[in-house]
Amino acid sequence: MNSEKAKTLSFSELLNELIQSLEDKSYSRLTLDNYRRTLRKIEPYMDKNGIEAYTPEVGRHYYEFYLAKNEPGVSRQKAIITAIRRLNDFYSGIEYTIQKQHQVEFLPESFEYVLDLFSLQCNETGNKVNTIKAKKRFLRCFLKDCIDLGCLNIYSLKPSYVSKACLRVENKDGWAIISAFLKFLSINGIIEADFSTLVPCYRKPTHLPVTYSEKEIFQIEKVIDRSSNIGKRDYAMLLLATRLGMRSGDIVKLSLADLDFKRDQITFIQQKTGVRLRLPMLTEVKIALTDYINNARPKATGDTVFLRQNAPFKEITTSVLRFVTTRYFKMAGIDITAKKHGPHTFRSSLANSMINDDVPYEAVTKILGHTDSNAIKHYAKLDLEKLRECAIEVPRPSGTFKAFLDGGTNA
Repeated sequence: MNSEKAKTLSFSELLNELIQSLEDKSYSRLTLDNYRRTLRKIEPYMDKNGIEAYTPEVGRHYYEFYLAKNEPGVSRQKAIITAIRRLNDFYSGIEYTIQKQHQVEFLPESFEYVLDLFSLQCNETGNKVNTIKAKKRFLRCFLKDCIDLGCLNIYSLKPSYVSKACLRVENKDGWAIISAFLKFLSINGIIEADFSTLVPCYRKPTHLPVTYSEKEIFQIEKVIDRSSNIGKRDYAMLLLATRLGMRSGDIVKLSLADLDFKRDQITFIQQKTGVRLRLPMLTEVKIALTDYINNARPKATGDTVFLRQNAPFKEITTSVLRFVTTRYFKMAGIDITAKKHGPHTFRSSLANSMINDDVPYEAVTKILGHTDSNAIKHYAKLDLEKLRECAIEVPRPSGTFKAFLDGGTNA
């Protein structure tokens, strides 16, 4: 709605317009009733306080008043906040979004300028868009700490600022990003010295990939209630992860055009690598996809395969996929204590299964859509039986060491 028009409406008219807008987006009757029940309590509050016209400030003040007078649980608080935010956005003419996006807090001009330059270099060296965004987000935190310590602009960066800001870093993986950024500044003459040597070194511990047995995977698939619409969706999504090893980002972005039921193929552009990947549509996967699309998928516009089951019928996010995966792990009674248990573990589990079946490493990396040849080393860690074949026999003790083992003393 036009914000100027909204300002001329009474509160009752504004609420009715909002409800009609949500109804047009296929919200259920139950949800609409909850919105109406929550928001209509604002009008008596306005009358009691002599407020004639609604504004977003009124909504915020009403929420504070409600909290002071009542003791609502966390879920109720969130419901009220969501309802008021919907009303405020509608009043202000802000475009509808399912979730509020976090606003980027930009730094002073000189800092943002060099961040853009660094981003261009990252792009030239092959970094993906999401990788560059993540680096900029992390570097903004680092530079903000430098500013808090007294750095007025990027050209006045000093060793003390760098050292102290690095000590504030909680995610030690970010030290490598800071080091690369500082080296970039030095090479390009933006700062006089190479401060990258001041950044602490951190080597990420090497861990074996987390895997689950085929029996455990089948247990997880078995507990999904395939008689419900949500169960049909979840089952189809998880089969793409367990049987084909697809990444979460590729599953949630999968489109109907990517599915070729005649040739039994799934073809898509990988979110991580940007490379096209073609996978066989296994029988179990085909049955699950067909059941979901024909019997459970909401009748909504758009080409995305997996949608929210509640209005508005938008594509789901990777966080939803992670949530349902964890839920089915627990329902299946799988021990996930101190173990990763997200959708990505299904890729490692599938790789482990293929390696145990003597599938060549090169074939494993191709099936899972890797473009980096070094990925073979990642899967070699799983092949313990093959690694045992390469083990060198321990030499027999001799000399001083043998004498020591035999009970002698070292003179």
